[in-house]
Amino acid sequence: MRLHDPSAQSLRLVFLLIFVMGVAPSPVFTAGCPDRCVCDEQLVVQCSGQHLTEFPLSLPLATRQLIISNNLIRELPALELNYLSDLVYLDCSNNSLSEIVESTFGNLKKLAFLDLSFNALTVVDDRTFSALVGLVMLRLTDNPGLSEVHPEAFAENTGLQVVDISRNNLTLLNITSYITMPALRALGLSGNPWRCDCDNEDLCLWMQLEPFRFQDQGVTLCQSPQDMVGQRLADVGYQLREDCHPGLDYWDYVFLTAVGIAIFSGGTISAWVMGVVFVLYDRYFEKKEDDEEGEEEDFQRDSSRNGDVKPGKNV
Repeated sequence: MRLHDPSAQSLRLVFLLIFVMGVAPSPVFTAGCPDRCVCDEQLVVQCSGQHLTEFPLSLPLATRQLIISNNLIRELPALELNYLSDLVYLDCSNNSLSEIVESTFGNLKKLAFLDLSFNALTVVDDRTFSALVGLVMLRLTDNPGLSEVHPEAFAENTGLQVVDISRNNLTLLNITSYITMPALRALGLSGNPWRCDCDNEDLCLWMQLEPFRFQDQGVTLCQSPQDMVGQRLADVGYQLREDCHPGLDYWDYVFLTAVGIAIFSGGTISAWVMGVVFVLYDRYFEKKEDDEEGEEEDFQRDSSRNGDVKPGKNV
């Protein structure tokens, strides 16, 4: 999937406005502009291609767009970055970032576009992007060591529309959080060494059922096992569904038989116990009724005997 990169267009527009219209940068905004960066009145800070080895410090707090692509930055410091609470666009592509911790984006609630492509990331855990509640587009392409994306990595990013994780080192993808993302309309997966086996059955079936979500599904290919190499993931979903759920084998029948016997035995014992309880209950009340009837007959006899004796007269 070839996704549009708005950073180049934004940069061209900025320089065009400055050059053609003679627009001077706002003194208020540019007063604290970092060395080797350009800050303009559109609240854009451009630090691309300046051979920076560290994240630029003393950025204007009102920054809306920050472009630090094509440098040698190894770390995004959470403290400095989270001062930029109005940031909506962040391009960190083509650097040397190897890790993104939970606190890195802790205060960037308005961030809508994030580009982390062409870096050295190896894993995306479940809290990496959880604070980015306003995120709309995420690019995570071309990180050769990226081999794991946590199943719940995007559980909190309900507004995400485009996720591009193409050209990494992913072999498996748990789609649990992706299929529940209400706004997702494009997911880029091409260029990864996908395994087309039972562990990836759900992914392949999803691609086959909803190909419109995968704009690069035509070039998203299996790299293993050997008999699947070169096939499109979108073509093998039904096949995997059939292969991964064959008929019952010997041990399945043994298990089901054992369970059936256990259920039958349990039901029989339960019925016997209930029968014994019922008989004892019935006999208890029958005996009680007999005792009550005997007491009533004795009372009636005593009453009749006392009624036959007439009171005598005093002489």
